[in-house]
Amino acid sequence: MWDQHYNPLNSTMLSTLAAAIPVVTLLVLIASNKVKAHIAAIIALIVANLVAIFIFTMPAGLSLRATVLGAVTGFFPIGWIVLNVIFLYRLTVEKGAFETLQNTIGGISNDRRIQLLLIAFAFGAFFEGASGFGTPVAVTGAILIGLGFSPLAASGLSLIANTAPVAFGALGTPIQGLSSVTGIDPFLLGAMVGRQLPFFSLLVPFWLIWVFAGWRGMIQIWPAILVTGISFAVPQFLISNFVNPWIVDIGASLISMACLIGFLQIWKPKEVWTSPALRTKDDSAKGRPAPKVSTKKPTTGEVWMSLLPWIIVCAILLLWGTNWFKAHVNPWATWNYAVPDLHNMINKVAPIVAKPTPEGAVFSFTWLSYTGSGMLIAAIIAGLLMGFSPVRIVKEYGKTIKVCAYSLITIAAMLAIGTLTRLSGIDATLGLAFASAGVLYPFFGTLLGWLGVALTGSDTASNVLFGNLQKITSEQLGLSPILMGAANSSGGVMGKMIDAQSIVVASTATNWFGHEGTILRFVFWHSIALACLVGMLVMLQAYVFTGMIVTP
Repeated sequence: MWDQHYNPLNSTMLSTLAAAIPVVTLLVLIASNKVKAHIAAIIALIVANLVAIFIFTMPAGLSLRATVLGAVTGFFPIGWIVLNVIFLYRLTVEKGAFETLQNTIGGISNDRRIQLLLIAFAFGAFFEGASGFGTPVAVTGAILIGLGFSPLAASGLSLIANTAPVAFGALGTPIQGLSSVTGIDPFLLGAMVGRQLPFFSLLVPFWLIWVFAGWRGMIQIWPAILVTGISFAVPQFLISNFVNPWIVDIGASLISMACLIGFLQIWKPKEVWTSPALRTKDDSAKGRPAPKVSTKKPTTGEVWMSLLPWIIVCAILLLWGTNWFKAHVNPWATWNYAVPDLHNMINKVAPIVAKPTPEGAVFSFTWLSYTGSGMLIAAIIAGLLMGFSPVRIVKEYGKTIKVCAYSLITIAAMLAIGTLTRLSGIDATLGLAFASAGVLYPFFGTLLGWLGVALTGSDTASNVLFGNLQKITSEQLGLSPILMGAANSSGGVMGKMIDAQSIVVASTATNWFGHEGTILRFVFWHSIALACLVGMLVMLQAYVFTGMIVTP
């Protein structure tokens, strides 16, 4: 057994700086745009191993096994989702169904700002609720690039839009993960998150359009933005507080889409915004031809055929995300592999946990219930219905693997870093630095959730990583553990747009390989600003508006 060490240099400051080396290395290399993303991820992974072994005293054997476990976990389920989403997208492009979908959406509104509200925010929230784990950014990024948005606009704006729904994503998986490590009722945690995120569900659509079109461009369509935000925020609050935390995003997104489309029947913007590029200097838009939008109105049959692949995806992913489906297939479609000489060989210790707790290291290969497997099945069904032969489908899949190869390597390396830093205690050392903030803890505890998602790429993983620390620290400071547990999840959603995994998914979906640094620089300050706003809200809830805090 090896016990984690959270202050290996006997100096909180020096140990924290040492713990930050891997993630700083990764972000600097990616932001430089001089090192390809997969190379940057591999270099950062090597650095993480060196820090874990030589500074945090993790035995080399444990470090290397944790790296391999993380790399495999990176492909299943994250890389598996990305690969199959891109596969479906390529099939729809090949058959012209995507162009019809593009024209259909253009028929709702050819204003780029309205398209962003409908696709990036509302449609993306639906996919977040149904499957999460990279699917929303992959799908909306691909749709936006197909509609003619510049690569930077399509990728960066998809990342910004995919924030407010994340805490309830994948049928409430982040809330369930938070409950599992804190012992707090998931309905209480979901209700508390539902008293934090609706403010940002209202704010993010305005923020999204401001980033794209500027203040004037945003003000011109404020009624549509307001309808989108309110029709998402209100159901998000009501469902999370009075129904359950599992169907929040699905219900809120469907209501939001319906309200926006209905509102557009009685209201139109005075000036139609047709530019697909960002209002700021957008090098990715240079030399791009204007998107070809057919003047021929598609028939009803053509519209339904263009929607059919995505209807199939939605239906299958909704089934795949239910506990009922998993309970029926996982008993016979699961392979659990406890990594030898790693599983239960590492102890988490105080103050992260109340008593020494072994860290499990089991790779659970739930091959059928993976969201990516559902996506693959949906893509195959859609491909056959669109007229592809089985042989052609296999050939297209091979081409997709070739297109996504570097992205899959990058994602695997990212998850390897996240797994290694978790098992070595590096993440916990960074977390303890935030936990020492005293009276400012509600603010910095919220940023701890942001850091967790930035490091791991998942709100669920961040909740599992720091949830118990939030509970212990809040109880020591006399704060509500329900408030701070929820703050970890709510703050974490703003880290989603800068985690390297999501950025790679965005660059892959938009076919903008090698520009991950540009995307990171574009979204970075938006991520920090929004996370700080969440932290300020939690501070107000902790000390001023205490009546907003959910009580058992």
